[in-house]
Amino acid sequence: MAPVDLERLIQIIVEEVAAAGGGRAPTRCACHSVLYECCPSRVAPVVEAGATRLGLHAVGGGAGNVAGMIDHTLLKPDATKSEIETLCREAREFGFASVCVNPTWVATCARLMHGSPVAVCSVVGFPLGATTADTKQYETRRAIFDGAREIDMVINVGALKSGDVHLVENDIRAVTSACRESNVLSKVIIETALLTDEEKVTACTLAKAAAADFVKTSTGFVPGGATAEDVALMRRVVGEDMGIKASGGVRTLEGVKAMVAAGATRIGASAGVRIVQQSRGQQPAEAAKGY
Repeated sequence: MAPVDLERLIQIIVEEVAAAGGGRAPTRCACHSVLYECCPSRVAPVVEAGATRLGLHAVGGGAGNVAGMIDHTLLKPDATKSEIETLCREAREFGFASVCVNPTWVATCARLMHGSPVAVCSVVGFPLGATTADTKQYETRRAIFDGAREIDMVINVGALKSGDVHLVENDIRAVTSACRESNVLSKVIIETALLTDEEKVTACTLAKAAAADFVKTSTGFVPGGATAEDVALMRRVVGEDMGIKASGGVRTLEGVKAMVAAGATRIGASAGVRIVQQSRGQQPAEAAKGY
């Protein structure tokens, strides 16, 4: 990144941090009728009443729309082939947006999902984000080669907290550039539970500068996951053109509604079947355990 670009990036971060800290009047969110700080609680009754769209964010009143927002996820380290096969079977049955799995299972999922509109999503630098940029780029290219059509990468959290924005931007760009070459969606996990509000603003700004398609709240592997407040902040920073994926701890239909009201356009969940069953008014199966 050229020095002038870095200076502009720093300027944008400073402006957004000032806004987050009260440096200017609160920004109105996508629904244009309430402030972003209070959107989740004030918009929820509208969703409950049956609204299917808020601003530019589709809420999805029907079960099919809810399923189409969910990345059906199985990332636990002891996942077995049988469990992966069940995940793919459920994804076909319910019409989820994707199956999200560790890299070792991508080729298997690509074979099982062949001919289905459900994408295969894999993770890169997961769950710590502490590998080097070139390693993450190789992981990305290998996952794409094996059949992944979406990539969720974890930023270098330690570098961000050290203030090394140049390293973090290059880290993200190593993945997003490889994704763009193959027309694959890129999602950037910023791990909100480990960040201050100022660092969340910086991370989202860096992801946008690196041309990522989504910013994502969490890996689900640290205490604390997605919150409506974090999603609302992320939406204000990235604007309307980027996707936001809320993940980590979203296990009910009510949780999905809260995240969408705050600005999320994709949900990562291991309890996708249960959520869709709730949206259909069915007795849900036992909640999935773990992420």
